[in-house]
Order: sequence, then C-alpha cells, then structure tokens
Amino acid sequence: MTVFVLVPGMFTGAHVWRETADRLTAAGAEAHAVRLSGIDASPGPARGGVDLEAHIADVVAVIDSVGGTDRKLVLVGHDYGIHPAMGAADRRAGRVDRIVSLDAGMPRNGVPAVAAVPDRSLRDRTAATDGDALPPPATPEDWRRWGSTEGVPGPALDRLTALAAPQPVGTLLQPLRLTGAVDSVPVTGVLCTGNGANIEMVQMMADRGDPALRALAGSPATFFELRTGHWPMLSRPAELTDVLLRAASGEGQRLVPVDASEPPAHLRPFLLDVPEATRERHGNVDLYLPDAEEPRPAVLFVHGGPVPADARPTPRDWPTLRGYAHCAAAGGAVAAVVDHRLHGLDDYERAAADVAAALDHVRADPRVDADRTALWFFSGGGPIAARWLEAPPPWLRCLAATYPVLGPLPGWGLTDSRFNPARAVANAGALPVVLTRVGRETPAIAATVEEFLAAAGECGADVEVVDVPHGRHAFETVDRTDESRDAVRRAMRAVLDRLCRPGMRQGSPTTG
Repeated sequence: MTVFVLVPGMFTGAHVWRETADRLTAAGAEAHAVRLSGIDASPGPARGGVDLEAHIADVVAVIDSVGGTDRKLVLVGHDYGIHPAMGAADRRAGRVDRIVSLDAGMPRNGVPAVAAVPDRSLRDRTAATDGDALPPPATPEDWRRWGSTEGVPGPALDRLTALAAPQPVGTLLQPLRLTGAVDSVPVTGVLCTGNGANIEMVQMMADRGDPALRALAGSPATFFELRTGHWPMLSRPAELTDVLLRAASGEGQRLVPVDASEPPAHLRPFLLDVPEATRERHGNVDLYLPDAEEPRPAVLFVHGGPVPADARPTPRDWPTLRGYAHCAAAGGAVAAVVDHRLHGLDDYERAAADVAAALDHVRADPRVDADRTALWFFSGGGPIAARWLEAPPPWLRCLAATYPVLGPLPGWGLTDSRFNPARAVANAGALPVVLTRVGRETPAIAATVEEFLAAAGECGADVEVVDVPHGRHAFETVDRTDESRDAVRRAMRAVLDRLCRPGMRQGSPTTG
C-alpha cells in the first residue's frame, strides 16, 4: 500500500485534490489531502496567527495520523505547498519515502516561500500587504499571474476562484528552517510544460551552473513532464495520477551529471567552420572586425538567460555567440557580443540598459556605419527586443531573434511590463524581423512565438521566418545537422542582406 499526502498550493485548499485523490484510491493507493490552517475551513489559529510553521505542523499531523511504517508514504507538494511539505519531511524524514515537487522549485534552508515567486510585483505586493493575508485571485487573468491555467476547464477555473481563500502572509514571509534530515529523502520533480519548464531546460540550467539544479544532476532525483499548465490536478487528473504512481515506484528521467571531461551542451562546438575574425574586448562588449577599410554595418548579438552571475565562461565566450559573430564578420559586418546582466527574472530592466549602452558603444566606433545596425536576440533575451520593436530608430535596419521568448511566460511577471514583443510588434512599422523558429521548442516558449506571429500578421509587420523543423532550443550546438547549418546560413544571409546598401560589396556570410 502506498500512501499519498497531498499538500495544496497558494490560495487553494484540499478540494483541489479531490479528483486526483479519488483516482489514486481507485488505483489501490491511499490518499490524504492536507487541510491547511487559515485557508481550509478547519480548526486552527486565526489567519493572522498562521505562518509557515503552522502549515508544516498541519502536514506533520497528517503524516502521524497515517501510521504504519510498513506502508510507503509519498509527500506531494504543489506550488507553495512544497515548502510545508519539505519542512514536514525534514521533521519526519524516517517516515517519508519520497517527496514529489509538483510544478514547484526545491526550497532551500533559510529562504521564505515568497522568494520562489518570479514576479517581482507580486513579491512586493506580498511584502506590503496591509493586513494578515494576501487576497486571492478574483478572475481567470489574476490566476494567470501565478501560473498557466492551460487545460483547466472553464467550470473548474470558476470553482477554483469561488473556493479560493486569502493566503496568510506569514506562510510566505517566514523562512523555511531545515535541519538537513530531509536531504536523505528521494525527490521527484513533475514539470508542467505549459507553465514554462521542461526537463531539457532544467538540464540546460544545470549545465550552465545553477547551484540547486547542478546538485540534482547525477543524483537519484527523477523528473516527469506533463503537457499542461500549473494546475494539473484540475486539467489532467488522470495523467497526474499515473505520474504520481510511477514516481512512487522510483520511475522518471534523471538529469545527466556534469562531466568535467565533456563540455555541457552550450559549450559544445559551433556547427559551422567559420574563418576567425579579429576580436577586440571593450568592457562588457567584444567586437569582431571584418577585413575592410571603410565603416561597415554592425550586428549586436544579445544572449539569453537568465544566466547565473558567476557562470564561467560568460555568454560572450560561448561557442554559439562567437560562431554567429564570426559568421557576421565573414559576411562583411562588424559583429558585437554583449555580456548583459540578466541573472534573474527581475533583471530585464538593467539587462535592457546594458544592451542599449552596448549599442551606443558599437555605433560610436569609427569602423562602424552607425546608420546601418542590426540587433539579434537569443532565447530568454527575446523580451528585451520589445524596446526596439515599440519604437524602431531609423538606423536599426533589422531585428533578428533565434528560438526567442517573445511574450511573457506564465509567472514571469512581464505581463504588464514593456518587455512583451508580441504586443510591441504592432508598432514595428517597416522594421524587418528575421525569426528563427525551432520545431522542437518548449511548448510555453513556442506559444509566445505563435502569439508574436499572429500579432505581426494582423499589423502587417515585415517578418521572415527561418524554420528548423527538427531543431531544438540551442540547436547550433546540440543538433549538428544539415538542416541546422542551413538555418544558420539563411538567417545570417537574411540579416546581412537587410544591412547592405545596393551595390555594396558583400562577402560570403558563412562557410563550412
């Protein structure tokens, strides 16, 4: 007999688990949905006296009530619920056989739950709440600020809203205290791809140096994906039940350990053999210079992210960015690569400022024709493009984006900000856009690309799409195929063609 203890997330009570619990029971397991003090209508302190420790005690009480050490106990924490789940597992490590983190990060000792909220405005709202509790979402759009509602039927979303309760602020602001006993408990992560993450992305972040994920790489931790939004117990209860049963049995995909003798995916060689160009380093900007005497057009390459501040090498030394820069220089343009400060989701403002400053630096160089400049964005750097789509300067001759994020991902906190290219493209006017789209993209990112293209179609924007049907995110180092090579050549040619005046001599942009 396997016993599942199910801990709900923000604003929600035990009711969200009803169908999943019924299905687990029908499969021969035992399921207990935890009623959290101050949220569920259950005995306990008043909402103002509820903190994280109170919710940990709620979970511990359910664990103790189950009894029988001969039965496997799996503790499932959804969203915020992973924090009281981890705290309870730390106190009952000898009784818990596995922790399942359901579309939630792994909490750390001394860190409050509010730190896991990527939306800075929501974090600030929590800290500044005038009262003892944070009001729950009141509309479907409000729920989307906390996570993707993809797949949740309308009636279920209405019921979620009707039954939502204020979240006691103390549960979010009190730091989690762990003794370390929980470190011995096996962990399974369930990623909801509609909410922006998948196993491939987690592996990539581990490779790039994320300390929490790097520790999981090569560990017994397992992972599953669910192709749905942030509330799978409402959108995909049957699939969630199957995943929980498999997780209890120790199934799931493991992250590949970081092998010091093999480069991680983002540090593998670029897929084209390109002539080396002269490189100069100017602060946080590298210039790659073509063999030319007269001022040349310029392309500034903007890396994705977030990238940990202590990641080494930094993005401007990654093979992909260097490869594209050499290609542009071989084609007759001055290429520039900027190390900007997108280290977290709160950093888009300063990253955009870094890009703007780098652009000014490049255009001021006497070897650059300041009236012929292009910007080229990658991956999570895509939202920064909104600034130049919203008000394109006359000297910006082209904007390119490769496997980009082109709209706010769920929970990123960019919905109401200016970092929304899908909205900004309506003002792009005649600015040419070259978009490289991969066929095996993360669903959440792919959705932003389609939203951008739909908006571009409505306003008649000049967008050329370079498709890589079998390509993955970061295909230049992970998919060394003829299809990938052709895509890089076509995208580079499209950008350089838009930079060159009629009659200007243009070199061959790529070789190899």
